[in-house]
Amino acid sequence: MNILSTALAQDIVTRTMRIIPYNVNVMDAHGSIIASGNPARIGELHAGALLALAKKLTMEIDAASARNLHGAQPGINLPLTVHGQLCGAVGLSGAPDEVRHFGELVRLTAEMILEQAQLAGELQRDSRYREAFVLNLINGEHANAADLAAWAHRLDISFEQPHAAYLLELDDNGIDLQSLQLRLQARLPSVLTAAAGPHELAILDLQDKQPSMLATVLRELCPQPHALTMGIALQGIAGVATSYQSARTAARIGRSRDASRTGQRLYSYYDHTLPVLLSGLNTGWQAAQLRAPIEKLGKNKDMLQRTLEVWFAHDGHPAATAEALHIHRNTLDYRLRRIGEITGLDLARLEDRFLLYISVLLSSP
Repeated sequence: MNILSTALAQDIVTRTMRIIPYNVNVMDAHGSIIASGNPARIGELHAGALLALAKKLTMEIDAASARNLHGAQPGINLPLTVHGQLCGAVGLSGAPDEVRHFGELVRLTAEMILEQAQLAGELQRDSRYREAFVLNLINGEHANAADLAAWAHRLDISFEQPHAAYLLELDDNGIDLQSLQLRLQARLPSVLTAAAGPHELAILDLQDKQPSMLATVLRELCPQPHALTMGIALQGIAGVATSYQSARTAARIGRSRDASRTGQRLYSYYDHTLPVLLSGLNTGWQAAQLRAPIEKLGKNKDMLQRTLEVWFAHDGHPAATAEALHIHRNTLDYRLRRIGEITGLDLARLEDRFLLYISVLLSSP
């Protein structure tokens, strides 16, 4: 693995030359200069670095020695080692007596930059590995159960206890999802995340924390408007995909019932259990028949359907429904009568009311 890239080498040069008054060169494992305070030297083979790399020791070159080495200049050259791997060298130009006391400082700085970069790379690779696992979990129908079980074992993750999947939807398109994922992982190491869309994050809580705790952390990390929806908590690997799908459906239903849709919103499968379960009826010829009552409403369909949505959301209480719709109670009564006349359903009859409820549910966006 190439630890010392050109970009990192230039970063070492830039940082160290801010604090020392000498030119700094960074050479790769073959002794070639890949970054320098003197751009004209980039690409040259550095004789002093070759000696430092070959002997794995600090090499000093004075003016006399420089005359005997092709292209060499007086200075000091130190090998760079990261986790026991020799990856390059760093050199300071100048009389050895003048630059010697800066050498170890520059080497320590360079190795620190390289170690931090390597750690960041490992964390990023680990993060991508975990993210790929989550994506395979929530798309359970496309994944092999045995492969997922082996994957979970490698990550030391158990699904013996029920786990809930969450869906985070961001209102602001300008939020950096990757940055948010890293910050969330730092705050809650037991949480797995994956970008499920341009502005969506799938979240799997491995310790079954309270939704309010996760919501509180997300409010701190992401003060921008967003919605967090909890799915059904299920046991086993196969349950993750079902939990995530229930969260997606609950989010859609929660949005349709939330008049404000502003700020940070918290939805849950458990607040919309029946609508989420009934949403599975939205296929086949039966679905067309279930949607038929709403389709009959004709030109006033949008207004009458909205009236029904609010009426059902308020459990059929006339006063609360009229207030939510900002209409007079008599206007509400008239609309409900018209709905009954058009659909042929008796809103006072439980079975007819339930059929109309399902029709509204399946016809809502």
